[in-house]
Amino acid sequence: MKHLPLFFDLAGRRVVVVGGSPAARRRAEMARSAGAAVYECETVSTADLKGSAAVFVATGDFDSDLDARRAATAAGVPVNVADRPQLSDFILPAIVDRDEVVVAISTGGASPTLATLLRGRIEAMLPAQFGAVARLARTFRGQANALIEPGRRRAFWRRLIEGPAAWLALRGDEAGARRIALTELDAARHETTPLGIAHIVGAGPGDPDLLTLKAAQLLQQADVILHDALVPEAILDRARREAAFIDVGKRKGRVGWAQADIEAEMICRVRAGQTVVRLKAGDPFVFGRGAEEVDALRAAGLPVTVVPGITAALGCAASAGIALTDRRVASSVTFLSGHAAHDAAGGHTHVIYMAVSEAAAVRDRLLADGADPTTPVAIVENGTRPDERISTGRLADLARLSVGHGTGPSLIIVGEVAARAAADRAPLAEVS
Repeated sequence: MKHLPLFFDLAGRRVVVVGGSPAARRRAEMARSAGAAVYECETVSTADLKGSAAVFVATGDFDSDLDARRAATAAGVPVNVADRPQLSDFILPAIVDRDEVVVAISTGGASPTLATLLRGRIEAMLPAQFGAVARLARTFRGQANALIEPGRRRAFWRRLIEGPAAWLALRGDEAGARRIALTELDAARHETTPLGIAHIVGAGPGDPDLLTLKAAQLLQQADVILHDALVPEAILDRARREAAFIDVGKRKGRVGWAQADIEAEMICRVRAGQTVVRLKAGDPFVFGRGAEEVDALRAAGLPVTVVPGITAALGCAASAGIALTDRRVASSVTFLSGHAAHDAAGGHTHVIYMAVSEAAAVRDRLLADGADPTTPVAIVENGTRPDERISTGRLADLARLSVGHGTGPSLIIVGEVAARAAADRAPLAEVS
C-alpha cells in the first residue's frame, strides 16, 4: 500500500490554498465542504502557514509550486500539490459523497482516470440517500450495544442496514424507518423474527437493460419474488439465485392466482421476516393493481415501498420509433385499459406538464369544458426526489393550491385518482 487512507477532520481548522487556477478553486470548495476555514492566496511564506492543518497548492507553474512546497515543509504542514505527486505529502482520492458515507478511491497517482472510472461504478451502486442509513444506524448504536448480546449484534446490524428500515430511510420515510428499527431491536433482544418488507416493483416493458437501478438492486436482495406471467426470463435471471420464484400471473382462460390470494401470500411472507419483491410488467401503478396491493399491506400494518418502471406504452412506442406526442400532429395522450376504451368520458385522468404557473387558466378551461368543480386534483413538485411536495384538493381550488409551488418541476393531475395522493402519503400503521 503506497498511501495510508485516512479521513481528516478539518472542521474549524485553517487550510491554505495557494494559486488561482480552477484546480485551486476546486480544492478550496472541497475543504470548505468539510468545514475548514479556508485561506486563499497566490503566493505563501513559511510564516503564513504556521498553525495550518494542511496546504493545497495549484498554481500551475512548477517553480511556484516548488516554492510553496518548500514553505509548507519548513512550517511542518502537510502539503498536496495538484498533479505533482512527487511534491506531495498526501494525495486527493476520487470521492463518492453520500453525506455520512464517504468512499475514497486512489490509484496512488498512477491513473486518475482509473480512479474516476471506479468512482462512477461505485456511484451507481450506492443510492443517493445512502447517508440516511448511516444516520439511522447512529441513532440506534447505543441502544443496540446496551440491549443486544455481542454474539447477536452483527446479525442485527446487517438486517438494519440491508432490510426494511434501511429501505424506508432511503425513500425519505425516517419516522417509518425508526419504527421498524425499534421492532427489529426488540426482536433481536428477545430472539424473535422481525418483520420483512414488500417492494412493489416495475419490471419495465421486457428489455432487462431497461430495469431501473433500484429494481435491479432489489432483485439481488429478495428472499421471494412474486412475478407476473409477462415478466420474461431474461429479467428473472437478474435476480438473486437463492430467491424463491412464484409465478402469480393471470392468464386469460386459465385458472390462476386470485388478487386476494396474492395479497395474502405477500402479507404472510412479510410477517415471516422475508424481503418480498412483487415484480410487475411495466409500471405497477399503470393497470398493474399495484395500488390494491399497497393498500392491503398498509391495512395489515406492514412496510411497503413502490419502485416505478417504464410502462409498456412508453417503452414499446419508443422501441418502435413512435412519439406518443408530437407538437406537429398530436398534443395529448390518454392511457386507458382495454375493457374501458369504448368510453373515455368516465374515469378520465389528465396529466398536465409545466402548468403550475397557469393553474387558474387550466382550471377555467376544464370547467368551461364541463368538468365537475369538485373533481380531485393534485400538484406534484419534484416528484420522486427527497424534496418532493404534494398538494391535494378540488379542481375549483386549483389556483389556490398552486401558490407556493413552481420552483421545481411540477405536474398537475386531474381526476378521481388524484384523491389517492393524500392517502398514499399517510404514515404506516403502528407495528406492535
